[in-house]
Amino acid sequence: MILLFRLVILALIIYLFCIAIKFILDPKRKLESAHEQKKFFFYDIPDNIRKNFLITYEGVMFEGEKYLGTTERAFEVVSIFIFPHNNDLLQGLSYEDFTFIENEVKLRYPNAAIDWKSPVKELVEKNRGKE
Repeated sequence: MILLFRLVILALIIYLFCIAIKFILDPKRKLESAHEQKKFFFYDIPDNIRKNFLITYEGVMFEGEKYLGTTERAFEVVSIFIFPHNNDLLQGLSYEDFTFIENEVKLRYPNAAIDWKSPVKELVEKNRGKE
């Protein structure tokens, strides 16, 4: 009976240890932590086209909608619309910040055309005309 009790306790400890490891390595937790610390983090499930990706940058959460299309050789993400969750937090961000975000998205989806939703769209288009 004591041996059985020890095995149950050992199994419980192993189970709790596995749950703790999963919690520490969870990308959603890392996203929330980076958002609180106002750091950059890109959360995406590249295999699932229906899941939008999330980006946190300077304390602002952005969401990107992926759209599948055809390229010369395969079906890939060809269009992405990015928008902020809270427009009030955009204060202080510059055109360079949005180009940084675009470049990070382009690293993961090189064939995609990136479009911003308002009000970021107006800022990006205005500054692209100056380049």
